[in-house]
Amino acid sequence: MSEAQVKSAMRAFEVLEHFKLSQQERSMSELAADLGYPQSSTTVLLKTLVKMGYLNYDRARRVYFPTSKVTTLGDWIPRALFGSGRILDAINDVHAITREGTFIGTKNDVYLQYLKTKDSLHALRFHIDEGTVRPITRSAAGWVLLSTLPDSKIENMVRRANIATSNPSERMKLDVVLREIEKIRQQGYASVEDLPFEGGATIAVLLPLKVQGQPATLAIGGAVYRFRKNFDKYLGALRSAVQALSPEDEFETPVQIEV
Repeated sequence: MSEAQVKSAMRAFEVLEHFKLSQQERSMSELAADLGYPQSSTTVLLKTLVKMGYLNYDRARRVYFPTSKVTTLGDWIPRALFGSGRILDAINDVHAITREGTFIGTKNDVYLQYLKTKDSLHALRFHIDEGTVRPITRSAAGWVLLSTLPDSKIENMVRRANIATSNPSERMKLDVVLREIEKIRQQGYASVEDLPFEGGATIAVLLPLKVQGQPATLAIGGAVYRFRKNFDKYLGALRSAVQALSPEDEFETPVQIEV
């Protein structure tokens, strides 16, 4: 695939993400200006998306808007990821108790990816879009996922994550990550302040269920002062959610049958 084709694919997704943010009709010139694209290539891209059925074009008003075909691209994904919905119940329960930003994350190569997020209900909060990725070494939730790997693989993962971290000052030292992982393995959770956001705090635990065959973490994040004040309450909410997800029911526990 040529570089031009890759750029066109990226721009197609950026157009759709722009509509997600604006949630209103946009003209070609508005999209080109907002996204910093040349008008000529924007016109070709929009016509292609109309032809494929992902955008509707109102010729009288010269505006574009996504069609329902866009939603069908991903409406099956939550069922594939979260199955019966018990994991989603867990995130809802923790969010209701803490009112803090709550999320489920998994490993995506050398990144932590936020699969499902719920915004904090507090006035002072940090917002993270679903689908966002950050180097797996740059968060407590990422450390929890790293803790499921053998130490020999963690070293390679930290090295690769540092390569993917463009700002040298944000690259993590292996000994620091290994110390955090050892604490996680001993106490069953991770907590950190001022990472990845200054003034923010995170508590994360490992879920007893996997998402698409991968380990997953349930975590909350918010302002440091609230976490210092409510640490036991917040950790208790996470641990209760984990306990509720444990496969204790006989119909959920795998049974080995010999024939």
